[in-house]
Amino acid sequence: MKLSKDTTSTTITTPLFHHITPDDLDHIYDPSEDTFLLIDALESDLDLLRSKNPTVCMEVGSGSGVVITALATALGSQRLYLATDINPRACRVTRDTATLNRVTVHAINTDLTRGIQPGGIDVLIFNPPYVVTPSDEVGSGDLEHTWAGGVSGREVMDRLFPRVPEVLSEDGVFYLVVVKENKPQEVVEVMSGLGFEGECVLSRVTGPEKLSVLRFMRKGEFV
Repeated sequence: MKLSKDTTSTTITTPLFHHITPDDLDHIYDPSEDTFLLIDALESDLDLLRSKNPTVCMEVGSGSGVVITALATALGSQRLYLATDINPRACRVTRDTATLNRVTVHAINTDLTRGIQPGGIDVLIFNPPYVVTPSDEVGSGDLEHTWAGGVSGREVMDRLFPRVPEVLSEDGVFYLVVVKENKPQEVVEVMSGLGFEGECVLSRVTGPEKLSVLRFMRKGEFV
C-alpha cells in the first residue's frame, strides 16, 4: 500500500494511527495483520467499489477505525462513512483516527447493526472476533470483545449474518474476515441461504493463522 491522496489511484492510503495510546490499547484492538489484510483486499477491489458508486459505507466493530478511514481516503468525501462499535472508547478512537487522516467517519455506539436503517448500506465491512474460545469468553470485556469468537470462532459473526440482507442495499457488497477455523466454505453456504454469492478476495498466512477476506453480493449481482 502506498500513500496517496488521489482518489482515482489504484492504491489505498495506510492511515496514520500514532494518536492511539497504550491506555487505548488496553481497551481496543491494536491494528494487526488482519486489519491490513482487509485494507489490502479493499484495495484489490477498488475498481469494483468505484463502479458501484456507493453512497454509504459502514464498518461493523470498527475498533481503531483504521479500515473505514482507509476506505474513506480511497473513495473520497462525497460519500457517508459510518462505523459501529459496542465499545464507546472504540467509537472515540475511530472518530479521532478519521480526523487525523482528514476524513469524516460517524461512529455509533451500538451492537453490530442495531439501529441502522434497513437497506441503506452500500459497502459493509466486518473484521469480527474470530478466535475459537469458550462461549463464556465472548463479550466478557473490552479486549475479549475484539477477538473471542466462541464455538468455531463464529458466535458473533453468526449473529450478524441474518442482518446483512436487512441493512445492505440491493447493489451492496459485504466484506468479512475469517480464519480457517471459522469454516469459510460453511460461511459461504450460510450466506448463500440468505441470497448471497461469495468468494475469497485475498488470503494470507500469518503465524498460525490462515486469514481470508470473503466478499458477498446478492445473487445476480456477482462479478
